[in-house]
Amino acid sequence: MKIVSIDSLEHPSLAPYARLTEAQLRNRLHPGEGLFICESAKVIRVALAAGMQPVSFLAERKYIDTQVRALAEPFPDLPVYTAERPVLAALTGYELSRGVLCAMRRPPERGVGEVCRGARRVAVLDSVVNSENTGAIFRAAAALGIDALLLTRTCCDPLNRRACRVSMGTVFQLPWTWLDHYGQLADLGFSTVALALTDRSVPIDHPSLRASDRLAIIMGTEGDGLPDTLLRRCDHVARIPMHRHVDSLNVAAAAAVAFYVLTQ
Repeated sequence: MKIVSIDSLEHPSLAPYARLTEAQLRNRLHPGEGLFICESAKVIRVALAAGMQPVSFLAERKYIDTQVRALAEPFPDLPVYTAERPVLAALTGYELSRGVLCAMRRPPERGVGEVCRGARRVAVLDSVVNSENTGAIFRAAAALGIDALLLTRTCCDPLNRRACRVSMGTVFQLPWTWLDHYGQLADLGFSTVALALTDRSVPIDHPSLRASDRLAIIMGTEGDGLPDTLLRRCDHVARIPMHRHVDSLNVAAAAAVAFYVLTQ
């Protein structure tokens, strides 16, 4: 391994870990140079298995042999920056990283048609901005049989550091991409069902939903939900039946219920 000891986060090569914002990491002007940060050995291992390209590693010195070596040895030319805990403590979220971070190249953006090829059940996130909810929805989608996940451009980036970690690496296993307009779903032959509380909502286990050959399950932002203009365009609107006068679930919890029911 190419171990580089540091005594300060001001080292120029540590900018992706210590100084660049999520927007700067994405580098929209030069997408081919975009980066993202992976937290924890488990998530990094999943990312590498999925073909993500590492740029460098950053780890507390005591984790070099126990966690980092197996990850970094296949990449002998990449630097492994290391320091003692007091130096790394200034990194936001480092305590949650379990000892190792990895900067990786952003993969090329994929087309909707490519991601949805052969899919029967896809999830669509519309303006879901919370990174933990985004990660939890990816994890539920991967576990419960969703074939692909699409996000409007107003959503949280799935390669956000916290979203990656909460997803437990499923953002690298489940095909996903950005959705620019809902007409793309109709062009691919998908019926649409929106999760919302409206007068026309049917129960989530309604036979008409189960009968759809290709179904896109649409979920909205955590606060306001989906706009009326979109609800009017959807083929179906569905609700999860509730008890004790509870009106709704957190979007990640609602997604898990909907995925389980609609993939049976």
